[in-house]
Amino acid sequence: MKRFLAYWVTVFAAMCANAAHAQMKATAQNVPEIPYESVRNFLRLPANLYLGEAIGVATNSKGHVFVYTRSANTRLFEFDQNGKYVREVGEGLYGFEFAHSVRVDPEDNIWVVDEGANLVIKFNPEGRVVMVLGHRPEVVAGAIATAAGPTTPAEKYTFSRPTDVAWDPQGNIFVSDGYGNNRVVKYDKNGRFLKQVGSEKAGREPGQFNLPHAIAADGKGNVYVSDRGNNRTQVFDNDLIFKTSYENVGTAWTVCISPGPHQYLFTSNSNPNGNPPGSWDITGEIYKMELDGTILGRFGHASKQFGGFQVVHMMDCRNPNEIIVAEIESWRVQKLMLKPPQTKISYAK
Repeated sequence: MKRFLAYWVTVFAAMCANAAHAQMKATAQNVPEIPYESVRNFLRLPANLYLGEAIGVATNSKGHVFVYTRSANTRLFEFDQNGKYVREVGEGLYGFEFAHSVRVDPEDNIWVVDEGANLVIKFNPEGRVVMVLGHRPEVVAGAIATAAGPTTPAEKYTFSRPTDVAWDPQGNIFVSDGYGNNRVVKYDKNGRFLKQVGSEKAGREPGQFNLPHAIAADGKGNVYVSDRGNNRTQVFDNDLIFKTSYENVGTAWTVCISPGPHQYLFTSNSNPNGNPPGSWDITGEIYKMELDGTILGRFGHASKQFGGFQVVHMMDCRNPNEIIVAEIESWRVQKLMLKPPQTKISYAK
């Protein structure tokens, strides 16, 4: 029990430390404002079933919505395209400890990244586990606190508080890892290690990370990483060779790339946990961009009220005109219907 409590004290302290990263206001100027409407009562849960922190959200090819939530237990819920509750996936699963992200691949397999269990778990569309990457600390040992002293080298097949997962058109798997390590790892479709970029150490140079918090890949296999602690999105080719970075849209909390012949990049300058003084004035908006970094517009603002955002942790952009956002501190998921950009211009505050 003492080791378990020590672990969660360490996790909480690390979360506070990460929240304390300097939140950066966007420097992009003359950005068109994209109007939108939020669909009221989008998700409908059964009586006596509630969302906790909405950490991950994703949709499948049918439009069904998956929400990965932290509450009394970490849970994964499925809703149909109209927001009606369908089922719980993985109830009581050994790999569910502290949710961080959920993604759905082109074959409608459901993937979750669990920061607390140090696992990436693949479910088939029926909800059965078909692959596990990583290793959870042994139950007999209890959860083990992060050791003080020199950082141990990152290993090929174990993670240290991973954050997200993505795939290229060939099915290769990319994992952002994460809070304990500062790297992106590439595996083949069968889970065999291929290579990594970054390491266990944080850094600021191209190809280094300071909390790689989210990841996505485009139709050509390029990889986009939300390098949250460095206030940028880094772009790599399929071999994880650095290409460029986007540093003018604030702090990159999450990234999403829409499918289809013309893909768009969405990134969120989310307001930080705990809402430190002044943060609402410079954060909270989401940017829509071309893959080359051209900014097309921005939408949203920090607010606890419906239609505003309270720490967007993840978003789904399968339809680039219908964005679904998962918020940590309002315990909600919103579906946003985007409209054509206005001539009104938003300036960096």
